[in-house]
Amino acid sequence: MATTIGTLRLATAGSVDDGKSTLVGRLLHDSKSVLTDQLEAVERASANRGQDGPDLALLTDGLRAEREQGITIDVAYRYFATPRRRFILADTPGHVQYTRNMVTGASTAELTVILVDARNGVVEQTRRHAAIAALLRVPHVVLAVNKMDLVDYREPVFATIAEEFTACASELGIPEITAIPISALAGDNVVEPSAHMDWYGGPTVLEHLETVPVGTAVASAAARFPVQYVIRPQSAEHPDYRGYAGQIASGVLRVGDPVTVLPSGLTSTITGIDALGTPVEEAWAPQSVTVLLADDIDISRGDLIAPSAQAPATTQDVRATVCHLNELPLHVSSRVLLKHGTRTVKAVVRELPHRIDLSQGLAHDTDPGEFAVNDIGSMVLHTAEPLPLDAYADSRLTGSFLLISPADGAVLAAGMCAGAIDR
Repeated sequence: MATTIGTLRLATAGSVDDGKSTLVGRLLHDSKSVLTDQLEAVERASANRGQDGPDLALLTDGLRAEREQGITIDVAYRYFATPRRRFILADTPGHVQYTRNMVTGASTAELTVILVDARNGVVEQTRRHAAIAALLRVPHVVLAVNKMDLVDYREPVFATIAEEFTACASELGIPEITAIPISALAGDNVVEPSAHMDWYGGPTVLEHLETVPVGTAVASAAARFPVQYVIRPQSAEHPDYRGYAGQIASGVLRVGDPVTVLPSGLTSTITGIDALGTPVEEAWAPQSVTVLLADDIDISRGDLIAPSAQAPATTQDVRATVCHLNELPLHVSSRVLLKHGTRTVKAVVRELPHRIDLSQGLAHDTDPGEFAVNDIGSMVLHTAEPLPLDAYADSRLTGSFLLISPADGAVLAAGMCAGAIDR
């Protein structure tokens, strides 16, 4: 029996009707990850629409409006597993007006599958989703050239599209591209190799998903431990126990490590780590643990524990790229709450230097005046309290944040820190 090698978080993207939901449905169906009653429900729904066979896209398009229109509106999350790996998959919408949904789905993904209709080639929405993948620094990108059955499985069609997309991805700074010719409807090169494309010698989609490296960036990054809760039982058995509980965001923590608590800057040494109630010598991301320190210092929810030699700088002035998610626009002087890890502070928008025109790669529209829903651009914020922010390029977890409405708690925007501003 093959060994399971971790969990892969992935997202699908692409233009309208490129076949994202069909690809996801095919992956679920052919990897035997669909329950019998689910498949029967899809077969009934497909028959009611006059289709000869099951429409596998219905396995992910769960909203009534999605099924009626034959499109994806919201992000659909699906969980499945093979003998080699577990998967958390986000099927994201293709429409321009749902750009924020694609950002949401891909924000935690380690791999993005961008679909292209072989008949249409690389279109504006393809470039838009490639640009978002570049902004979000998704480590692995798969170009799935779909509907090869509708172009007679011709190799030159695939080669031309792969060459154009690779050139676009290179300009955007995407580090790795894997191009795969497929037919999601017929199942070619999705789970099983295609009998119609003997000219292609690469992996199927599932084979690539099962073997791509996962978790390497988080494991190799500097250790970051946002404190969620302070544990003080003050019981007869544990009269002096003081532990700091949370989930390790990145890196490795070890007993004996000198650490700094931020934003206070106080220092101490790790004297113990409890994982599931058992003392351990080391722990790594994304484990949830309790950390014990040598010194009795003031630490509360929202603080960050980091190795003293690799502690991030604290700042109140932040430059970031943000994706606006709310119908309420953001202007200069807008007052917001900034949630970073387990810490939430007041902040004000100081500048909106530019908006990104994703239809033109990462071109800038300077001085936009405001950010409306689905806009992505640069923002300068001033926070009421210092924050220990990493650059998003160094850590996708501790370099990201949310902007929240102080009036009703609604999420306004997702941010990716570019770093502190020297003043």
